[in-house]
Amino acid sequence: MNRRLISLAALAAALATSGAAAQDRAPDGRAYLAQPLTTELYFADPSAHVFDGRVYVYGSHDIQGPPADDQPGKGFVMKDYVVLSMDRIGGPVTVHPVAFALADAPWADRQLWAPDAAYKDGRYYLYFPAKDRDGVFRIGVATGDRPEGPFTPEPTPIPGAYSIDPSVFVDTDGAAYLYFGGIHGGQLQRWAGGQYDPAAGDTDLNQPDAASLMPKVARLSDDMLTLAEPVRDAVILDENGQPLKGGHLDRRFFEAAWLHKREGLYYLSWSTGETHFITYATATTPYGPFTYRGRILLPVQGWTTHRSIAEVEGQWRLFYHDTQLSNRTHLRSAKVVDLHHDADGAIATIDPFIPAP
Repeated sequence: MNRRLISLAALAAALATSGAAAQDRAPDGRAYLAQPLTTELYFADPSAHVFDGRVYVYGSHDIQGPPADDQPGKGFVMKDYVVLSMDRIGGPVTVHPVAFALADAPWADRQLWAPDAAYKDGRYYLYFPAKDRDGVFRIGVATGDRPEGPFTPEPTPIPGAYSIDPSVFVDTDGAAYLYFGGIHGGQLQRWAGGQYDPAAGDTDLNQPDAASLMPKVARLSDDMLTLAEPVRDAVILDENGQPLKGGHLDRRFFEAAWLHKREGLYYLSWSTGETHFITYATATTPYGPFTYRGRILLPVQGWTTHRSIAEVEGQWRLFYHDTQLSNRTHLRSAKVVDLHHDADGAIATIDPFIPAP
């Protein structure tokens, strides 16, 4: 498989995507490939879409939480969503007013984590995870007349959807698919039997020879508010056609599933969690099975890594986050760089730092 780091010719263009001035070197002295889209607030888990020729980025609005940076996620206490937008990559970034607040959803109790958005028939849809009053992550949906909001939530979560990191892919035939799931703090391991089990603490990390937990997928109904079918696994296979195992820490699914389509091929990408890679697999249908292909993004500064992939102005772009502005796990900033597909469809690996001369 042809893999390469992002070309030096793309570095200058990537650096031009800076939306604000910030430190240009990490604590270890490495130079950042890109600068934050905004310094007005901490904005993570960027989900980018082009609506009516303008780029809109949806994400987590990070705020100061408990002092501990911890894996289960108690420091991620986000309470609302804002939307960023720009006319072009590298142009001025608008930070819109609050689009949706935790208090707006009657069923949601805390932790508005990574969202996504979609458009259909004149309406915009915001998909979001939050914990209910029992501490269980559910996925809700809110609707609005404008891409930047405000959004009004449905009174209850989407039946049959659970865990975190919802993302929506709308195919060329108009069918829309909801992908979701995340282990550990995202609770996906507690749904292994089809019902929520609060005592289920183990994950595939403790079962290295078993098939890993997979992201979930279901087609959305025509009104975009419910699931049109039962949830199924978006199975990820290795090069031998076998499901990735829990011990494959550098490539198995952890969280943040995202789908994009190019030249008839479906690309599923995700975060590997504690090994800090963004990896991907391809398939000929949006359901999979997907065959592992390689790495998209090398580890960023910070514990979490999350991205979206969108075609903007005829160029594929990778939106991601790191902790450049804070050096704290729960206070992150969104960035964007160019993404390149090789002749065989493989995605060129991106280093979020500029290689030393």
